[in-house]
Amino acid sequence: MTARGVHAEVEIVSCSACRIGNMADRETDISEISRSTIPADDTVTVDFRADADAEFEDADEVFRYGDTAVYRFECEAGTTPACPCEFVECRGCPVQSFRTTDGAVVLLFVARDVDHLRGIVLDLREQFPDVSLRRLTRSRDPDGSDDLVLLDRESLTARQREVLTTAHRMGYFAHPKDANATEVAGALDINRSTFAEHLSAAQSKLLDSILEA
Repeated sequence: MTARGVHAEVEIVSCSACRIGNMADRETDISEISRSTIPADDTVTVDFRADADAEFEDADEVFRYGDTAVYRFECEAGTTPACPCEFVECRGCPVQSFRTTDGAVVLLFVARDVDHLRGIVLDLREQFPDVSLRRLTRSRDPDGSDDLVLLDRESLTARQREVLTTAHRMGYFAHPKDANATEVAGALDINRSTFAEHLSAAQSKLLDSILEA
């Protein structure tokens, strides 16, 4: 049976339900989270790695090696609202990696297939205010072909993403169009030529990623 798993990197911004994310400031990089549950009392023990000089009010340092330390805290399983890791894992996808960066939580996990991933992302967006899919890759077919292309959102500037998002939301790409270029430009508070410039640049980057893959 051919593996059709999808490796996804999902970013969640301003996630108040994430206890680790709330502990870290923008300068603290947290990685390598691990979770274990004690069935008898529904206690979840969480370990994570961060700089040895970091200070966390609700976590204890349990191990140190060089400039890195392992910190630990405990919480009750099934806390509402669920943290992003628990939310994803309850849908059958163990979180492989976790980190915080610039105030956002980034999770890496493997979904069974594209439909499974789509369902998880849609569910996350219902639970958390700002969720984006940063990267995804899929297992290749035995013949080396693959119809899934890696699109890196970071290749687009913030303005280009805003233009694409607004144009899509207003129905600019629909057929027939629900909004024309002038209307979308007005919503963005830019002139039509500037809108066309940003849109063209964004589309070129996306097409380059697709056609050169």
